Amino acid sequence: MSKRKKKGLPFDRRGGQIVLRVEMLGSEAYLSLSPQAKVLMTLMHIHWRNYEPVAYGVREAQKKIPCCRKKAMNAFAELQKYGFIEMVDESLFNSRTQSRARTWKLTWLPYMDKFPTNDWEKAPAKINSTGLFPILPSGLQVSDEIPLKKHRESQVSKVIPLS
Repeated sequence: MSKRKKKGLPFDRRGGQIVLRVEMLGSEAYLSLSPQAKVLMTLMHIHWRNYEPVAYGVREAQKKIPCCRKKAMNAFAELQKYGFIEMVDESLFNSRTQSRARTWKLTWLPYMDKFPTNDWEKAPAKINSTGLFPILPSGLQVSDEIPLKKHRESQVSKVIPLS
């Protein structure tokens, strides 16, 4: 009897790899994430499968990152706000039956054999006074933002030569 061939890609022999697009890593949305949100993004990517949403909860995130509950909740909120994840199902807690964590769709990866939506690309950005490109808070339009003030050049009244 012959051995069955293992299916899978050649680079997937040791348990898989996580591959991220360079375009995403250089985007304003990714660069504006907190360190906890970036780590959470990688942890959720480990659990990703094309045929089902990622079930990941705050308790698991707080244990694996490690951080406090509030920072873990903020990391989920950041990823959702900047379009990296989208909630599929709400969590359910019931002491008599089995509880479930929230389930998430990772927008930079395919889901149910459909192309990624890449919602993180659609977030508007505008230059602020520091020269960075932050993502605007939800509900704020680019036209609503206060225009930048021009820097005043320092005015020297009298120059005294050093001798």
